[in-house]
This record gives sequence, C-alpha cells and structure tokens, in this order.
Amino acid sequence: MAESLAVVENEPEEEKVEEIEIDESDARKANQMPKPKGYKILIALPEPDEKTDGGIIKASQTLHTEEVGSIVGFVIDMGPDAYANNDRFPTGPFCKKGDWILMRSYTGTRFMVHGKEFRLINDDSVEAVVEDPRGIVKV
Repeated sequence: MAESLAVVENEPEEEKVEEIEIDESDARKANQMPKPKGYKILIALPEPDEKTDGGIIKASQTLHTEEVGSIVGFVIDMGPDAYANNDRFPTGPFCKKGDWILMRSYTGTRFMVHGKEFRLINDDSVEAVVEDPRGIVKV
C-alpha cells in the first residue's frame, strides 16, 4: 500500500505541487537496522575488494570469506551503556560513532540486512581505531 506526500515548491509566480509515492516496504527497510542495547556497538563491515592488487578477479567464495572474517568495521551506533563503566574504561571510550575500528575476526553477533553484513560487538571488543582502513588485511 502506497502513501502520497505533497511537496510544495515556492516559486515567485506560482505554487507547484508534486506527488511523491512512498512504498511501505521502503519505510520498513529503513527501520530494520537494530538499535544496540546495553554495552553493544553496531558495526558495518566494509565491502571486500573484488580484484587483487594484480587485477585478478576474486571468486565469490573468497569475497564472502574475506567479509565474514573481516577485522575492520565502521561504528554505526552504540548502546547507552557502552563505555559507561569507569572502572573498566578509566581513560574513556575506545571509539565513537563514525570511527573505523579493528576487532577480532568473527567477533560479535553476525547478521545481514538486505544482503549487507553487520555485527553487534561488545564495547571491550574494540582493539584499535584506524584513520584509513584501506589496505588493512587479516593475516
């Protein structure tokens, strides 16, 4: 079922009204990303490079293995209790929203939303913050 929204553009001489259709499934997709609770951190995994540095195209299984075993992630959101324990984190948070981080392979709860893999990890699973994750590869 689609809804319609009226968009009004003010022009000096006349008013224009344009109809925009919004599909309910699009609205649902936007709300499917989980909100981390407690001390959890929501991480997006980067898409692996489809070719090697030498130009060889990687097999789909290789791409999947690289994504699943990724040690790099992007911090999307944090639960309200992440880094709240001053005894465990006396110098403050290890990371913040928008940081690229290093974490252990396969850590956290893995899940997919519309074909893209994400993870919920514990706040103490962050091992480092990196400015530029390109070129970082698990060995």
